[in-house]
Parts: sequence; C-alpha cells; structure tokens
Amino acid sequence: MKKEKFRFAELFCGPGGLSLGAKKSKVVTSNKEYSINPVWANDYDESTCKTYTRNIHPDNPSAVMCSPVEEIDFNTVPDFDALAFGFPCNDFSVVGEQKGFGGKFGPLYTYGLKAISIKNPKWFIAENVSGLQSANNGMAFRKILSDMENVGNGYELTANLYKFEEYGVAQTRHRIVIVGIRKDIGLKFKVPAPTTSKNYPSVQEVMENPPIPKNAHNHEATKQSGVVVERLKYIPAGENAWYHGIPIHLQMNVKGAKMSQIYKRLHPQKPSYTITGSGGGGTHVYHWSENRALTNRERARIQTFPDDFIFEGSKEQVRKQIGMAVPPKAARAIIESVLKTFAGIDYESVAPNVVIDDNTEENILELKSLQQAFPIFSGSAKHA
Repeated sequence: MKKEKFRFAELFCGPGGLSLGAKKSKVVTSNKEYSINPVWANDYDESTCKTYTRNIHPDNPSAVMCSPVEEIDFNTVPDFDALAFGFPCNDFSVVGEQKGFGGKFGPLYTYGLKAISIKNPKWFIAENVSGLQSANNGMAFRKILSDMENVGNGYELTANLYKFEEYGVAQTRHRIVIVGIRKDIGLKFKVPAPTTSKNYPSVQEVMENPPIPKNAHNHEATKQSGVVVERLKYIPAGENAWYHGIPIHLQMNVKGAKMSQIYKRLHPQKPSYTITGSGGGGTHVYHWSENRALTNRERARIQTFPDDFIFEGSKEQVRKQIGMAVPPKAARAIIESVLKTFAGIDYESVAPNVVIDDNTEENILELKSLQQAFPIFSGSAKHA
C-alpha cells in the first residue's frame, strides 16, 4: 500500500495538543494511507518546549527549537508539507485590552506567513480565539485572511468558528480555525459536521470514566485556604461566587464587572466552561461536589490529553500549558478531514459560519489602509 505522510511543522506549538491530534490522524483508501509526521516545532517557553519534546519528539529533541519566533531563519528549518500555527491570541482576545496589530502579540501571525512563503507547504492550519472576528471592528480578521489567502502561491481558505463541545470535547471552548490549501492543488477543505452537537460530553464522564489514578503525573492537589473552602460549601454545582445563598461574610467584595467564572463550580452533567491558562484567585476551575480546585491532570482530561501525556514544569507552568493548548481530540477531527480532502473521500460537512468575502467599498479601503500600516513581513518584528 502506498503511503503519503505529510511532514508537519508547527509554530507557537505549546505543549503539543495540536500535534498530538495530528499524529493520531490517519485516513486509508483502497490503495493509499494518509497520515502526519511531525518534523519540527517552535515555542519560546522552556517548560513548554520540554513538554512538547517529551511527548511528541522524545527521540529527536533537536526537532524542537526553543526560541522567540523572531529569531528563526526559516531557510534552515526542515522542509514541511503542512504548517500549523496557533498564533498568540492575547491582543485579539475579548478578555484584555484588544490591542490588535498594535500590541505585542498581534503581528506574530506574520511569522507563520513568512514560513509559508519560504517553504511553500501544501496546506496549513491556523487557530485563534473567537474574539479575533471582532478585533479592530472586524478589520484585523479581514487583513489576516487576506494575508493568508495571498501568501506564497496563494491558498484556498476555509474559516470556521468551531464549538469544540460539538466535537467530543467536554468543554465550551470556541475557536476560529482557518485551513488553507495551496490553490494550484485544486482542493477546498469542507468543515466537518459536528459529532456531539446533540449529546455534549460531560465533565463527570471524562473525569471519572475511567478514574484518574491517584499516582498519575500532574495530579497534585491545590492547597485551598479556609475561606475558599467555606465559600465553596455554599456554591451549588454550576454556580459561581455571586450565588445569592453565600453568607455575607463570605461574599466577594468586588467593584465593577462580576466575572462569571470566579469560583465557579462545574456542573457534572454538562461540559466544563473554558479552561484557561492564567488568572488570579477564583479562576482555577472548581469541582462540582468536592470543595477544591481541579488538579492539572483533571484539567488535562477535560482538554482531552491522555493520562500518559506528561507535562513538564512547575504546577503553575503546567496549568498555563494546559489552558493554552488545542484539545487533541478537536485537532484530530479537523486534521483527519484535511486528510480525507486530499484522499478524495467525501465526509459529512456543514457550511462555514465565518464569511471571508465582504467586499464593500468601505471595507476595501480600510483593508488597504491596514495593509499599508502593517505589511505582512516588513517591520513585523518591531511589533513583537
């Protein structure tokens, strides 16, 4: 049987959720097998790189380049057929200042484009937060799509806002994923139809079936203060720190916005709310019945990492890695559909929910203005 292994590279790789999903992806026809072979990755955080190396490239540590993306000479990077880049979302997230292209992280997607322009891969996959659509009144997203469509020899794009709870992930995690296939190949990716839209997986199901071994890696408990334990006793499953039944002396004394995830307990029969990688007190995700925050291994289960996927670093470093990762199960659902596209296998699909073309005169003029102010490559490093 013939085999086609797409050499797979990744920028901003994180701990390896996307690459793990890619490695598990495989499509077989009557005479050919399509699969993924990770060959190179980059991130700037040392503990994250160690996690990625341990789980994705244990026999080839040199395949992981731990350095700022601005320092990479892509001419020296191994050739690849596919590129993934979940470019940093800090400046496009709805939580934060939304600095967009003017921020530290906004222009970093251009390094993915630089890699594409040099290596000319057959396809790429890019991932970011849902807030990307509204950043800079929607024009940031239009510029990013325009840049991706026209980079190198040009790419046929399919962009979609995925609700990962509809693809077997026990978490309401919503992300924009853009798949681009080189135009000269003549293929267009279709959005795979949801598999669990009418039957979301629950956190209790994924955390208890099977139970996590007590000696599992990254399963250390978080020490809770007495006040936190007492407050949690009054918060029912699915409720948060603003629940009306909490005694006055245990209520939060916070002015302004009341974030819904502060000391929010999970509901055992529903997906988790979004697992995040940062935040202060009250944001660690809390068990539905036990008066405590989740362990990192429990968070990893919700993110669909297997128990034998071991995270390197301190407990807080691990928490950050898990929260920033792409759930491997969601990555696999999308990447296997890419493989089916190349294999000529039809699959159940839905129309993309993200509009790429909105060519009103006003939008065209604003897009040109953005392109002049923030060219794809020239000067990008100065913003990073």
